Amino acid sequence: MRVALDTNVLAYAEGIGGTAKQFAARAVIEALPREAVVIPAQALGELYVVLTRKARRGRAAAARSVLAWSDAYPAAETSRSVIIAATDLASRHQLQLWDAVMLSAAASAQCRMLLSEDMQHGFLWNGVTVVDPFRRPQEPIFSALLGP
Repeated sequence: MRVALDTNVLAYAEGIGGTAKQFAARAVIEALPREAVVIPAQALGELYVVLTRKARRGRAAAARSVLAWSDAYPAAETSRSVIIAATDLASRHQLQLWDAVMLSAAASAQCRMLLSEDMQHGFLWNGVTVVDPFRRPQEPIFSALLGP
């Protein structure tokens, strides 16, 4: 089963939001099977913006972080078909366009979950379920993926 990571999970792992969130995000990512993780290309771009604006990191340091994430996991590309599907998704379900792009890219990469704290937990579209990885109790399917 493939799992996509939203920007907030990456940002927390980078230390945005404090040490408790950083620890929680890193624990989630490290518990996932490495071959199951995909990062939407959009999340990489958004991470750069968060790191330079919110965390006030230098551009070179933010670029190194983005490169490290992109080296560690494959990217789910934002193609024309992803954008077209996202505009339909956004209009039908009243989602923000960029959230819909993230979900559409995850579906295009054949993910079954998008880990995100920012979208509606449990929302299902095109085979992808939005799961808040920090919510307790955890979704059974997410708990099963993490293992014991």
